[in-house]
Amino acid sequence: MTTLLVPDHILRQQQAKKKAEEEASKKPATERIPQPTGWRILVMPYQGKAKTEGGVYVPDQAKDREARATVVAYVVKVGPLAYKDQDKFGPDSAPWCKEGDWVCIGRYAGSRFQIEGGEVRIINDDEVIATIIDPDDIKTYGA
Repeated sequence: MTTLLVPDHILRQQQAKKKAEEEASKKPATERIPQPTGWRILVMPYQGKAKTEGGVYVPDQAKDREARATVVAYVVKVGPLAYKDQDKFGPDSAPWCKEGDWVCIGRYAGSRFQIEGGEVRIINDDEVIATIIDPDDIKTYGA
């Protein structure tokens, strides 16, 4: 049997990495989600209600399919440069949306990521089509 000798500095790096991963896993999910950079916005697609108005439960597969094709999303995080491009948005324009808003986006806009609890998308700041008050006001047809 052969013994592998590993230099001390490599062992310390591995131990530090393992400790950092353990500490990160203890943080709440809201702190572990992807952080949008630059002009990007992190949104979570609306999954709809778990039960119809008639009392029928919607299967998870149908809710997942609807979320992939939805045009409604919740703004989770806004990147540090979002809406700051004066050439694109004008010198006196206000941001189109902020964290906590419901927005309409293109049906297949953004890059999709699976995280614990579902899917999130990172979209560009100019992919927001509209802000809305109630996500149930928007119906998705042909999804």
